[in-house]
Amino acid sequence: MSAKISPLIYPEDLLKLKASSEIILVDARAGINAEENYATEHLENARYVDLNRDLASVESDPANGGRHPLPSFEKFSEVLSKLGISPQSHVIIYDDKNGSNAAARFWWMLKSIGHKNVQVLNGGLQAAIKTGFPISSEIESFETTRNYPITKWNLALADIEEVEKARNNEENIVIDVRDKNRFDGLTEPLDLIAGHIPGAVNVPFSENLNEDGFYKSVEDLAKKYTEILGDTNPENVIVHCGSGVTACHTLLAMDYAGIEIPKLYVGSWSEWSRNDREMFTQKTPN
Repeated sequence: MSAKISPLIYPEDLLKLKASSEIILVDARAGINAEENYATEHLENARYVDLNRDLASVESDPANGGRHPLPSFEKFSEVLSKLGISPQSHVIIYDDKNGSNAAARFWWMLKSIGHKNVQVLNGGLQAAIKTGFPISSEIESFETTRNYPITKWNLALADIEEVEKARNNEENIVIDVRDKNRFDGLTEPLDLIAGHIPGAVNVPFSENLNEDGFYKSVEDLAKKYTEILGDTNPENVIVHCGSGVTACHTLLAMDYAGIEIPKLYVGSWSEWSRNDREMFTQKTPN
């Protein structure tokens, strides 16, 4: 039986694996002009995956599942096949936001369908370039594979009704990983209302990183999340963000620290804030 691999890989280790034909490198940058940026410059041999097109089934109304609902199994299987990914592939994913853009989301999705060998590049694109990993603007060619077999999400998910029940239950913890200003309702760059789910605690995903943009050590992350979770059963912990993407950064950090991966609320604030649920906002009376 093969040993479990770390969810993170350092640029130096990726550089050593560069020549391996077994590695499938995936660029998961997201945001405005992400695909154009990939075409201009990407790590050599990297394939591109698009957050909205490939890693979500974006609906016209985010009230139904948030801004980035998970795709159907059929769609995700097709995406993996087009990327040339099979169950035996060693997949390494990067973005330009230290894993918080879409790399950790893709990691969670692959891990959740039972894929064994998947890692996120610690430090992301910039760290790899700094380490000396070659870059390219070439159109990468690769072979597709037969449809990847997917039957279920193996990692736990929570829906809006479960969050409603959990947020005021002392046996549960609901974690919001957005930055403090968004949690406090001071600013909201993406959704219609600024604020948070009452009863949630704010643990910004940025706190998973050190000053150099790498994930903190296993020991530091384990200490941090053990103190936050206390004796709470991982089954009673729900993690969310704005649309179920950056929450995966914290799920990855927990896995890296040896903590059982808790539930992901994919709809997150983008769904909650559009469903006439109780909300904390700056206009909420004290």
